[in-house]
Amino acid sequence: MLTPERIERLQSALLEQQSQLQQQLDRLISAAQEANVGLGNHMADDATAAFDQASIISLRRGHELSLEQVEAALHRIAVGAYGRCERCREEIDFARLKAVPYATLCLPCQRQAEL
Repeated sequence: MLTPERIERLQSALLEQQSQLQQQLDRLISAAQEANVGLGNHMADDATAAFDQASIISLRRGHELSLEQVEAALHRIAVGAYGRCERCREEIDFARLKAVPYATLCLPCQRQAEL
């Protein structure tokens, strides 16, 4: 059962995760701006820089998606809809929310969605 105290604990975890993701995104944005693709003295240097840039872009997109999920969960807390499965409307188990605080589906519905 999601008591107000448990929701507060989960909200704190989400806020911490939001802060960490934002810091990581800021570092990735700085790294992307520092990449100098095509400015090397050798084709291998340019290839390495292009690979690094592609890796940064991929990491950045993953972090952006995670941040969106965290912020959506914080919004659900704010409007009182947090902890309910979006598919069956049953309460999501607290243990699941501890593991994945931005979860939108209960475990049975998540299993069905993955089939």
